[in-house]
Parts: sequence; C-alpha cells; structure tokens
Amino acid sequence: MKASGLGTACVALAASTLLATSAQAARADRSVFGTTPGGQSVESVTLTNAKGMTVRILAWGAVIQQLSVPDRHGHVDDVVLGFDTLAPYLGKEPYFGASIGRYANRIGAGKFTLDGKAYQLSINDGAQSLHGGTTGFDHKLWTIEKVTSGPEASVTLSYTSPDGEEGYPGTLTARATYRLNEKNELAIDYSATTDKPTIVNLTNHSYFNLSGALSGKSIMDQLLTIPASRYTPTDAGLIPTGEMRSVAGTAFDFRKPTRIGARVTDGHEEQLVLAHGYDHNWVLDRQGSGLSLGARVEDPATGRVLEVWSDQPGMQFYSGNFLDGTIVGKGSVIYRQGSAMALEPQRFPDTPNHPNFGSARLDPGQTYMHHMRYRFLTSAK
Repeated sequence: MKASGLGTACVALAASTLLATSAQAARADRSVFGTTPGGQSVESVTLTNAKGMTVRILAWGAVIQQLSVPDRHGHVDDVVLGFDTLAPYLGKEPYFGASIGRYANRIGAGKFTLDGKAYQLSINDGAQSLHGGTTGFDHKLWTIEKVTSGPEASVTLSYTSPDGEEGYPGTLTARATYRLNEKNELAIDYSATTDKPTIVNLTNHSYFNLSGALSGKSIMDQLLTIPASRYTPTDAGLIPTGEMRSVAGTAFDFRKPTRIGARVTDGHEEQLVLAHGYDHNWVLDRQGSGLSLGARVEDPATGRVLEVWSDQPGMQFYSGNFLDGTIVGKGSVIYRQGSAMALEPQRFPDTPNHPNFGSARLDPGQTYMHHMRYRFLTSAK
C-alpha cells in the first residue's frame, strides 16, 4: 500500500526523533583494563554522555580511574588523579578514586565496642585504622553486576566482605552504582547489608584538580565552599576529640568561597600544623534527610565547577598534604603536595567511639545507603 504524504512525514519524524534520542543517549562500554599477577582479569566500564563527559570505573576497588569534563571553552580534561595502567593500583597508593570500606576515615587505635563486645581492627596508619584497614575495599576485585546505556549510563559493582575481614564483624555485601546523565552529573549510590551487627561507612576517594590532572597546577588558587558552621578538631593522630568546634574566625571557615591556599600555611592554627594542611571533617549544615550540597569548588582559570551533593552528615576535606613527589601518575606527572584535593562525604571519623556523633551501626535486615553526586558546571570568566 502506498504511504500518504502525511504517513511518510510521520515515519520520517519518528526516524529523526529516534536518531536524536540515540545521539543523546549516554553510553556504557565494557573492556579489560589489565590483569593481576594472579591472572585475574580486571575489567573497566566507561560511561560517556553527549556533553563531553567521560568516566571510567575499574572493577579493582570500584575505582574512578578517569573523569573528563569540559571547561568554559569546551576543552575537555581529565580532572582526577590516578594511573594509566593497573599495576600501580595494586600496590600501596593513596586511594586514588577508590570506593572506601568498610569504614571510611579513621578509627582510633582500631578499636570499637558493639553490644558489649570489643573489636580490634587492623592498624595501618600509625596507631589507627584507616579506610578499612590493611586491605580495604579499595584493594579488592569487585564483581560487575550490571551495565546499562540509555538516558543514564550506569554500572553496578559488588563486593562481599567475609565475617572477620580486617577485624570487622559480620559478612557484609556492598554495592556501588555509578550513573552518568546528560547534565554532567555522576551519581554514586552505595549500599550494604550484613548478617551480623557491624559498622559501615562507605564513600569515594577521588582526588580532584579542576585545572586538569595533567596540568601540573596546584589547587591552592581554586575556590572552595563548604556549608558548615562547625568542624571536628583532632588530636595528633588525626582522631576527632569529640568536640564540634565553630569555624567562625578560624582557617576552617569556608562558608563563603575561599582560596584553598589562603590560610593553609597559617602556623598559628594548631589543627593545620597537626595535619600538615587540611585533613578534617566538617559538620554540614544540613536540613532534611535528602541530598544537600556538601562542597563546591571553582577553578577561576578554566571555569570548571564541581559540586558535591550527599545525604551524609559530614564532609572530609583533604588538601593532598601527603602527596610528596614520590608518586608518578597519569602521563608521567609527578604528584606533589597540593596537586589535588579529596572531598569525601561520609559519617564522621571515629563515630563508633563518640556517641554524640550519631551511629554507624548496621543490623541484619537493614540496608545501609549513601547517595552522593558529583555535579560539573562551568562559570563565566
């Protein structure tokens, strides 16, 4: 039967709509990134949208290995530190892009008590337990469960931590889902379930430099905002004292956009001396239980802006103090102090030992959830 002119037009419109929708669909591509010395294949999934943003996630550590975004002129750069190959991720490195667990940040002396029973975690940071212990989730091979393309490109990975691993009670099954949309937003959803009472605190540990990971430029001229009226000062071991101190009149007041380097060398601020810069948790001025802004960074030179949104109560800001020039990263760039910053939304450090910090407890039948989002924008010059 011969199509009418109207029918032909409708077919053409439908075809053009399909092509436009397809062109705008975010894409997920799966490939092999490397192989462990034991012969295990480590896959990666690359998420790409039509706006020029690309994110590569590794099955090793559920790591963000690459995160490329455009600047105000449309020039695209990778803005996270890391390595070009798998081998350096397998060794001792500062958690570049990793998913952190079971407990992000520090637990004093690696000790906590749950239901009257004392637990001793592995010690890997002076006298403390840091980021899950000697072999945390960052050094585990996660399983890629699902990969999708469409309006959002996504990948879901999982890791099951056995009872007693690193000293933690209970078999914990953790999942990380990364979702990229056409608004240049990367959402990360962490979840976990357990078969015994335990503690959990999951986050991502990407190191950002909005000038570009290969630029060699310092983050110290970038502008940081943290909407928090209080922070948690620490002792010499970088363990919170339990106090929630006002940021007013201190080097920790980022309630308005402030150059990161403006006060970082203030020798009169004891907390900066103890941590060799910023490595502290801010008590976010949250309202409600949903996503809220936890931090905003702007690079005046490129116009790139990063907003970190989360449903967690705290924001750990680390100014890269212990990048000491001994690590050679992507493109043979040497990573030095100030090469990047980490912004880690999470429950407070050492929460299990400070009742006033809330609870990090997870019981059987419950599901731990942490929703976070990296939103990338550009500002005018």
